[in-house]
Amino acid sequence: MWESNIKGFSIYLKTERYLEKNTIEAYVRDIQRLTEYLVAVNKPVSPGSITLDDLQACAQWIASLGMTPASQARIISGIKAFFRFMLSQDMIREDPTQLLEAPKTRRKLPDFLSFNEIESMISQIDLSKPEGHRNKAILEIMYSCGLRVSEVVSLKISQLHFEEEYIRVIGKGDKERLIPIGESAIKYIRLYYNETRKGMLPKKGQEDILFLNRRGSALSRVMIFLIIKELAARADIHKTISPHTFRHSFATHLVENGADLRAVQAMLGHESITTTEIYTHLDRQYLRDTLQHYHPGF
Repeated sequence: MWESNIKGFSIYLKTERYLEKNTIEAYVRDIQRLTEYLVAVNKPVSPGSITLDDLQACAQWIASLGMTPASQARIISGIKAFFRFMLSQDMIREDPTQLLEAPKTRRKLPDFLSFNEIESMISQIDLSKPEGHRNKAILEIMYSCGLRVSEVVSLKISQLHFEEEYIRVIGKGDKERLIPIGESAIKYIRLYYNETRKGMLPKKGQEDILFLNRRGSALSRVMIFLIIKELAARADIHKTISPHTFRHSFATHLVENGADLRAVQAMLGHESITTTEIYTHLDRQYLRDTLQHYHPGF
């Protein structure tokens, strides 16, 4: 019974929620924690017979395994999503997870780069190499538009609308959004396109992909990660940096300079405003750090 329901849940996540394979597998692992617990306590109940008491006992068992509160909260979130799916499909009459509480977690504020740090990284790019213009265009568009790394590697030439100064991006769940793009990013993308991309021979099916490797294929996420790590090391920046750091920096700088949170939400492609609200916390922390550093009486 569990196996068939979990399979149905996986199909739903793929076909209705448009989630990626890794995300679906993570959800499945969360449900498997629950089934592992039921086996461990020798309680072979079906999904339709499980109670809140069972789930609370499972949560205590998960905590006893030594997992961090964040990991526990993620597993409980996955279990809740599974039972919400069951309820929506009329497989159960009531959702037993409705009163199930996850451990409180302190949300870690992501690292972000200052404008000078971003400029320093970009200045480390060797423009004499064939990939130099490409790498500069990548960093410019990541910071200018706050793109996810998956959106960068899949960005198409046909999605660039430079005359109108915006790009069209397909984000999570195949949701489309329009993002304004700055003059600097436009300049360096055009340089890359005219100096490097135009003379390349893309592989079949890759003709419309903007950023290509030397073999004419789309770049991988790992490749962009390695490019950024190398540039950060050259710029002597010791923060924890990934492609997502540029997205965080984009949003943080907007909020610090007074941008409307709804506008930031739209540009980032966040489904919920609560996801974007983390940047208001970043802003407050930035103000506090500024006071501590510069105010003699603080």
